[in-house]
Amino acid sequence: MKRITTEADYDEALKTVLSLMHAREGTEDAKRLEHWSKLVEAYEDERYPIPKPSPLEAIQFAMEQQGLTPRVLEPFIGGEGVVSEVLAGKRRLTLDMARALHNGLGIPLDTLTQGIRA
Repeated sequence: MKRITTEADYDEALKTVLSLMHAREGTEDAKRLEHWSKLVEAYEDERYPIPKPSPLEAIQFAMEQQGLTPRVLEPFIGGEGVVSEVLAGKRRLTLDMARALHNGLGIPLDTLTQGIRA
C-alpha cells in the first residue's frame, strides 16, 4: 500500500501496526512495522492535524513541565512587570525575548515567534 486514503484503510493499517508491535529489530516484521507506522503517521498528520500552541501556551507548558515560577522568566524577557504582562497576554514577545526563551528553556523558536512582525 502506498498511501492511506480512507478511514477503512486507516483502520486496517492500525490493525497491521498493532499486530507487528512486538517485532524484533532487524527482522522483516520490523521493516513492515516501520513502513506501516509511517503510512499511519502521514494519514494522521493530514487528516487530524494538531495545531501549534500559542507562544503563551508554550511558555505556560514549559513552566509547568519544568516547575518554574514567573521569576525564572525575568532573565529571558524582562523585569517582573514585563513577565506579568506577557503571562497575562497583555504584551507580545519580541524577537529577542523569543530567542532568549528558546535558548534558555528549550521552547521551539517557531512556536514562540508566531505573530512577531519583522
